[in-house]
Amino acid sequence: MTIHKEGTHTISIAASVLIFFNLAVYVFFCDCTLILLISVLISLFLLFMVIFFFRKPKRIPVINSSGVIAPADGKVVVIEKTSENEFFKDERIQISIFMSVWNVHINFFPLGGTVNYFRYHEGKYLLAKNPKSSEENERTSVVIENKKGIKVLYRQIAGTVARRIVFYVREGEEVVQSEECGFIKFGSRVDIFLPPDTDIKVKIGDKVKGSETVIAEFSE
Repeated sequence: MTIHKEGTHTISIAASVLIFFNLAVYVFFCDCTLILLISVLISLFLLFMVIFFFRKPKRIPVINSSGVIAPADGKVVVIEKTSENEFFKDERIQISIFMSVWNVHINFFPLGGTVNYFRYHEGKYLLAKNPKSSEENERTSVVIENKKGIKVLYRQIAGTVARRIVFYVREGEEVVQSEECGFIKFGSRVDIFLPPDTDIKVKIGDKVKGSETVIAEFSE
């Protein structure tokens, strides 16, 4: 396991703040070994948690030209037919994956093809499980069209704690299924909007792994 590049700056800041904090504790409580020990232990725990959040585990990316791969680690919280009003403006099957602070927060392209549409939207920071978060929170919307002409929209959605969405996407570029497409910091959600006749391979409550779990397959 390695550290993701998005975590380098944050980990450096966290380490600097904790070092400064412990130096201050030492200055004011140098005669109390117990307080110094507690301060060091708490600081090491907090630093470990920050490093843990930005971990980048080894993955074996799955390529499935007729299917959709999970764009993120997490728990499937929504599978329903809904109206997608930003791009398709018609009925789609929505799958939503909730990412807790314990999940790996790297995002992956759910299918390969051409990026036909990309938008970044500023917005609120509602709880990511809130249905309104898909249209009201800070988010990105990306539409990919594969070689068979099938289009899928996915959204990176910020949550109450998540305050920064990182994306590696540009309109018109060719992307590879299961490669990294971005990162969301500290708790969030990803929505995928699929054609109505798509065969869904997961159910609500399932835990999925980004770049590895097949969540749906297109009808032939």
